[in-house]
Amino acid sequence: MMLARAIHFDESDMNVFHSPARTGEWCISGGFEFSNWSQADLTGKARQAFSNGWLGVETFGRVTFVAATQVEQAEFDALKLALAQHFVQMYGAPSVAAASQVAKDELRHMAELCDGQDPNTLLTVTRELTETGVKESFRMIEPRDAGLDQFAIHGSLDDEPHSH
Repeated sequence: MMLARAIHFDESDMNVFHSPARTGEWCISGGFEFSNWSQADLTGKARQAFSNGWLGVETFGRVTFVAATQVEQAEFDALKLALAQHFVQMYGAPSVAAASQVAKDELRHMAELCDGQDPNTLLTVTRELTETGVKESFRMIEPRDAGLDQFAIHGSLDDEPHSH
């Protein structure tokens, strides 16, 4: 089964999201976070999270790009538990057991997006508010060459150190 991990090409996510996801953490769409939002909520960093942010399932921060990656069943089960606990703590779900199916559905939705993609295929999300609620669109960007594999592992394409 495939899921997606957060990937950073530069430091921009650190500046555009209130809480950026950690590089390499497992991610889901996380559109549920915006289910009660209106246009008035769409300002500044909150707007960026709404418009283009995937949700990290470890930090619950946001990230612009994720990469499709193989996930083991034990990792999937641990993510389901963490997400169910998040639903209890943040959204008032009555219990982890009660939230478990919703957590599984969120993870399965992400797995469906990633299944059939080549490893390291990048995914982006775009959201908009419509009269019927939040509309999500997804885009897949195929890895172009081996350089992306190296980038996904090491997190930097820079050959030279930064000068300050």
